[in-house]
Formats: sequence, C-alpha cells, structure tokens
Amino acid sequence: MRVRARTGVIGSLAPLVILLLLSLPAVAQNPKKDNYLRNMALCSGADRAPTDARITGCTALIDAHDDLSTDALAVVYNNRGIAYAAKRDYDRAIGDFDQSIELNPSYARAFNNRGVVFLKKRDYDLATEAFDQAIRINPNYGQAFANRAEAHLKKNEYERAAQDYDRAIQIEPKLDGVWNGRCWTRAILGALKEALEDCNKVLQSGPGNAATYDSRGLIYLKTGQLAAAIDDYSAALRIDPKLASALHGRGLAKLKQGDKAGADGDIAAARAIQRNIADDFERYGVKIEAPMR
Repeated sequence: MRVRARTGVIGSLAPLVILLLLSLPAVAQNPKKDNYLRNMALCSGADRAPTDARITGCTALIDAHDDLSTDALAVVYNNRGIAYAAKRDYDRAIGDFDQSIELNPSYARAFNNRGVVFLKKRDYDLATEAFDQAIRINPNYGQAFANRAEAHLKKNEYERAAQDYDRAIQIEPKLDGVWNGRCWTRAILGALKEALEDCNKVLQSGPGNAATYDSRGLIYLKTGQLAAAIDDYSAALRIDPKLASALHGRGLAKLKQGDKAGADGDIAAARAIQRNIADDFERYGVKIEAPMR
C-alpha cells in the first residue's frame, strides 16, 4: 500500500516553557536561570531549533529533573521523543514516550506520539493500541482519530478508517490531510460520489497535492472517466514522479483506452517502485483488464 501519511502524524511539541516556569517558582533566584530558560526554549523547539539542539536541551532538563514537577518532566520526555522521531531514531523515541506515560498516565499526547512512531515502524497493531488509549483519555483528540484511521488503512480496515476520518473531521475539520484521507477511503469502499465531494473540497481550497490528485484519479478510474483519471494521475506524478499508485492507476486507464504501450510503461514503472501494487488495486476493486475490442 502506498504510504499516505498525510495527517501531520507526529504530535507538535508541548508548550514546555510555560509549564516549566510554573513548576519552577524559585527559578528567578537561581544562578542557573539562564541555562534553564535556554534549555526550556530548545526543548520546546523555539525559533525552529535544530533537532540535535532540542535533544540537548531536553536532556539537560532531564538531568536536572529534581527541579521539575512530574508533569513537567513528562512533557520533557515527550518533546525529546518527538526530536528522536524526527531523526528516525524510533527506539529511543518510543523509550521517551514510554517514560513520559509512566510519569503521567493521562498524557494523551504521549500515547498519540508513541502510536505515530509505531506507524513509522510498520507495527500497526501497537500503533492502533496507542491511539486507542489517547482517544480514551481525550475523546475529542482529532489528530489521534486521524492517525488511527491511517493505521486502519494500513491494515486494510477501510470501514474503520472511514469512521475515524468522520470523527476527526467532526472534531477538527481543518486538520491537515483528513479530507483527502476520507476521499481515498471512500473511493476504495465505492462511495464514489461522496469521495469526489471530499477530494474536490481539498482541491478547491488551495493548491492540490499529489495524494489528492491520486485519490481523485482512483474515483475517475472506477467510474470509467478514463481521460479525467489520466489527467489527475499525471497531475499527481508531476508533483511526485515516484508515486507508484498514480503510475499504476494511469497505466490501467491507458490500458482501458487501448494504449498498451503507454500502459506497459506506467505499470512497469509502478512495479519497480512497489512490487505488489497490482494486489493493492485489486483490493481497491480495480483489476488489469484487456481493452474492449
């Protein structure tokens, strides 16, 4: 399956500076105040601090943890986990999220972020469990619903994914990627009219991205609007030339039009990127068929 990951999945840095200042009432009389403030800012990602600097700032705060409240320390571990995840050091990230959760078992953000890392590690069951817990703690956590929808997509659980996208949109309709995610899911399920409405909403609201053109291409392919499908797949490929689903979908549309040479080129290119792409399309309800004579 193509990697959708369109929902801004890793949680944003927690507002650490305010929390730590509240937890350090004596910091103004502390000769190390400047170091604390600098490390707070780094750990919070202030001024777009580089990832290594964020890790250094969080680590310094952890090393001086006797001055922090338990909740503040949980935020520090969460923020360092996000920085490790940005470096693709997923095992250390999970360790920090685990520590954050141990310190504050009701910290929904840490559960969500742990789920994101399991998604990146392709451990979709553990990802789903983490998002479940985040949602139990905060039933209005739109990002966690969107992330869980992505986990369901990875497990080919399309009905569940659609339900989670519905909930994410109800809670946070402006959340990045949710309308396209629901468009894609509805297209797979065959709710093509509703899917088209979702994709068009995205494309009408601003510059299109490869994923949305790819999703709408699938709708047009399934409805037999082959020229429109090819146009959308081509638009997706201009943005992301290595998007296997767009290459394969365009190849199928060309094949149905009788352009075997063009189809063979696209399908071969798609398979070179993702060997099992044809299996994915069969799950989506689209098979390779010979053109009508």
